[in-house]
Amino acid sequence: MTASWQIPDKTGAVTGERAALVVAHPDDETLWLSSVIASADRIVFCYGDQFEKPKKAAARRRAVAALPLRGILDLGIAESGALRFVDWMHPRLTAAGIEIADPEVRSRYEHSYQMLIAGLRPALAGMRDVYTHNPWGEYGHPDHIQVHRAVAALQAELGYTIWFTNYVGAASWPLACALSAQPNWTQRRVVQPDRAMARRLMRIYRRHGAWTWTWGHRWPAQETLYAVPPADASEPRHSFSGEWLLDVAGLRWWPPPWRASRRCLN
Repeated sequence: MTASWQIPDKTGAVTGERAALVVAHPDDETLWLSSVIASADRIVFCYGDQFEKPKKAAARRRAVAALPLRGILDLGIAESGALRFVDWMHPRLTAAGIEIADPEVRSRYEHSYQMLIAGLRPALAGMRDVYTHNPWGEYGHPDHIQVHRAVAALQAELGYTIWFTNYVGAASWPLACALSAQPNWTQRRVVQPDRAMARRLMRIYRRHGAWTWTWGHRWPAQETLYAVPPADASEPRHSFSGEWLLDVAGLRWWPPPWRASRRCLN
């Protein structure tokens, strides 16, 4: 059911009072949340410098400066380099995100979480809706999960509704399945990605050497947004069991192997 304050725009996205889009890295907004870019009052990039890649970090900063988007806030937190240190077959969520195997990397990762909380608290104050990564980190990225956990940790204090989409990958599938039985969301909304906007932003990232995803990515005709209100909301919560997720390996023109673009959580 659509609440009275929600007004679908021409793409099906929700416009309303004070909406923020919070993503881990520049280009995540283009890949996973293009349907709400145009309606967001604030776009927050959490991580700046790529871990041990100074040239890529500079390229990313140039790309962000060139984006034709309003309300950009770049927290500029250095990446912890945690991507290769997660056991995706046996994932375990932690307060700071997801368990990281290497102690040194884990320490950096946990420090990043504290910096996220400090940076997001003022950035999200007064927001009614916050769009961010899903709990399993789309295709399986510990930074994405960490951002989701930080946004969720501040929800009770700041009182916004969290929204996220239904992308998943091979690495994150076990975590999505593990979370599927837990009551979580209260509203579901099918929307259209803003493919024209996404392709425009992709070209900017590519021009500056800051595009981090496959060049053969294709945006689906539809994606699903899930709403998670504060814990004291009276609306009934639903599990993800039986929900259809968008498999990122099926959303590319190249390279193979290809899979079906939709997978059902049982």
